[in-house]
Amino acid sequence: MQDVPQENQRTTKTHADQLNRQCYCITLDRKALTDSLQKQFSETGNGAPATPEIHHLFSNTPVFVPQADIATMERIVQAIESAAELPPYKERALSWAPDIASFDPGPIGAFMGYDFHLGENGPQLIEINTNAGGAFLNTVLARAQHRCCDPSQLTAGTNRALDGFEDAVFAMFQQEWQRQGGDSTPGCLAIVDDAPESQFMFPEFQLAQQLFQARGIETLILDPSELEYVDGALSAHGKPIDMVYNRLVDFALEAPALGALRRAYLDGAAVVTPNPRAHALMADKRNLILLSDAQTLRDWGLSETEAGFLDRAVPKTRLVSASDEAELWSNRRKLFFKPVAGHGSKGVYRGEKLTRRVFEEILKGDYIAQNFVPAGERTLRVDGTVTTRKVDIRLYTYAGQHLLAAARVYQGQATNFRTPGGGFAPVFEV
Repeated sequence: MQDVPQENQRTTKTHADQLNRQCYCITLDRKALTDSLQKQFSETGNGAPATPEIHHLFSNTPVFVPQADIATMERIVQAIESAAELPPYKERALSWAPDIASFDPGPIGAFMGYDFHLGENGPQLIEINTNAGGAFLNTVLARAQHRCCDPSQLTAGTNRALDGFEDAVFAMFQQEWQRQGGDSTPGCLAIVDDAPESQFMFPEFQLAQQLFQARGIETLILDPSELEYVDGALSAHGKPIDMVYNRLVDFALEAPALGALRRAYLDGAAVVTPNPRAHALMADKRNLILLSDAQTLRDWGLSETEAGFLDRAVPKTRLVSASDEAELWSNRRKLFFKPVAGHGSKGVYRGEKLTRRVFEEILKGDYIAQNFVPAGERTLRVDGTVTTRKVDIRLYTYAGQHLLAAARVYQGQATNFRTPGGGFAPVFEV
């Protein structure tokens, strides 16, 4: 078996580890952040939300990441997307997916998100998301940074990504539109989520709206109940909808309120991205079972190099079965349990914290058990007290290409935006 190149392995503490332990610099310029957000929100024509409602989303401090780890994460993403193109992989992934996933209209899914924990063995994949949130907010955050005690800041590559972010996003949605046979660009795009104004990511929807409208695409932010599908045309409030930026977590579009969107999608009357097929092939958590089985991926035709990356980077994952109750309970402290159809941190459990009652519920549901990988750590000062928080790193990508890297700082067993000193944080490559 071919090993991952030595330069992609982390067996000793790095400069980034030292900075994450010892640098307490506050790099976020909150005034610059507020001014930037207010300017962009005002350009949507919908007014600005009160800034106190969104400041809790942002950490004051950056997270330092070795450039080699960023490069390794990019290669892991490319290996995953190569694996997902293998016919046997698709057959297996679609075998447990809802029927709607068998429909392939062409688009591959905007804003993929790959979440990693960083440790001594390098980046470890924790989760894949098809409607990964935060990219627009993280771009504004990364642009509102002071320098800190260390001379390494946003690298030239990161600065290029930030400078080209809006163009890359626009090109991504253009490509999704064209993958379904559209010419040029859509005339009207809808950003769709349940009760969008109540979502804590609503400011991000407004930033996306501003970006699209600045490039000539009329953009609406809608609840799915506002959509109508009549005579082969999707519309809302009398306006035809050509494309939907889908932020819903009903990945199969099964709820009755999604009936119009579902019919328009299956009829090919509107481009929906990300769509049910993209979620089934990439983000269904059962797919981690396949991606953590490097030998099967080799047998299916994945190259030795790419299989090697996945062998090292994807924690072993298995489907929870009542027949394995005794073994799972015995080994629970080494496992992390996740619902196969869940999203975010909902319904996830670290095995060492499980009660017998919760474990019995997990056995009755559809869950995976993933080998536990501890999160990275960031030491920071909160209200004058030095404390340690957990960290994960998200790569936002499209078609396997890196769009942006960002961090989330939190405490608890899963990421959240309720941690003092936590929230989104910029990645400083060192």
